[in-house]
Amino acid sequence: MRRAAVVRLRQLQPELKSKDRKGPLSRAEGGPFRVAAPGAAPGVAFSGKIRYRGLMDTDLMPIAGGVDPVPVPRLLSGRADGLCDLIGLSRPAIADALVDAGLADAKQARMRSKQIWSWIYNRGVTDFALMSDLSKPLREALAAHFVIGRPEVLEAHVSTDGTRKWLLRSGGEDYEMVFIPDADRGTLCVSSQVGCTLNCRFCFTGTMKLVRNLTAGEIIGQVMLARDSLGEWPSQPEGRLLTNIVMMGMGEPLYNFDNVRDALKIVMDGDGLALSKRRITLSTSGVVPMMERAGEEIGVNLAVSLHAVTKEIRDEIVPLNKRYGIHELLAACAAYPGANNARRITFEYVMLKDKNDRDEDAYELVNLLQRYRLPAKVNLIPFNPWPGSIYETSDPARVERFSQIVYEGGFSAPVRRPRGRDIMAACGQLKSSSEKISRAELDRRAAEKEAAWV
Repeated sequence: MRRAAVVRLRQLQPELKSKDRKGPLSRAEGGPFRVAAPGAAPGVAFSGKIRYRGLMDTDLMPIAGGVDPVPVPRLLSGRADGLCDLIGLSRPAIADALVDAGLADAKQARMRSKQIWSWIYNRGVTDFALMSDLSKPLREALAAHFVIGRPEVLEAHVSTDGTRKWLLRSGGEDYEMVFIPDADRGTLCVSSQVGCTLNCRFCFTGTMKLVRNLTAGEIIGQVMLARDSLGEWPSQPEGRLLTNIVMMGMGEPLYNFDNVRDALKIVMDGDGLALSKRRITLSTSGVVPMMERAGEEIGVNLAVSLHAVTKEIRDEIVPLNKRYGIHELLAACAAYPGANNARRITFEYVMLKDKNDRDEDAYELVNLLQRYRLPAKVNLIPFNPWPGSIYETSDPARVERFSQIVYEGGFSAPVRRPRGRDIMAACGQLKSSSEKISRAELDRRAAEKEAAWV
């Protein structure tokens, strides 16, 4: 779209931000939404996508039940070398790619795609030459058209507590992932965006500009790379070091819904990485319109970044609350498909000194969870400091008192032990750049993000 059209689309943002989302907004069933220009001739509308010259598209997020006008850049498909990366493609998409490349007819492609899929996701192979049940000419032809990629590792750090953090690059942009080993499990914290759409004030990642969404291939590529590093090929359901995945890295997963869903479907595929949905948790800051869809289309465990029980405090530390308030959020949690006492919703609550850690806050938290009859547990997270933060960590005795009140109210409230603080890998500390940012710049970025969706 030409620059003039981009400017015009910005001029339409008052219509896009309309609270009742009626009038100029329309969305075909299952298709992209369109924005009708005020005063335009019938049938004239702007598409929900802005195409920039270069590598990026920008989508205005289509959301069930309305449109959340958040510009989210994404990487266009394709590589500089012209090869197609098979990581992140579904089996039908791999079959289609084989047909398009002239390497098989439709029937053959379905069979070959199953073989290739097994080599990629069960054995972790990245070299077509190792796919021994395919003919040599086909293997050579595959290598001429396709790759089985991994993110580039720029840095790898290991904490004194065994936590590992990787700084990765793909598509020219940097992002991070973290592996947290425990005695009974190993959890991979996966990123969904480069930067973040939101600006939660206690979160280091939230100080970053949103660069773009990660593709399904880049999301699942983090899992593949972690299993490479842990030596977990061929894939086996038992004895894994990597047992759990949390979508709690950089970014808001529900603002990259399609790519997160497609990546996690591969992770959960019985013939893919075969990780149970009960071992996967998706964390959201409260993108209410997408929560039901996440439960229906992905079906993994839900974690919600609550962090406060009053509008005043949550508006400050999780500004998305100005768009989707606490009661709207908790009602969406109560309606989350599959939530029950066996699959409780996790509420994340970062403990900020003299901000959200009073006894009164704990009692109100219990009251809210009881009022909405939520099958819930509360993770209390001592704040993990980062350069430039205005908050302090609650005293340990205050955290324990808060935990006791919630527990006595009928809800599990464990205190999460900080992991990887010495390598900036703890909750809220992920940030791919070491840039030094002034407080004025942090505030400017926060205001800019908030203006896009409040």
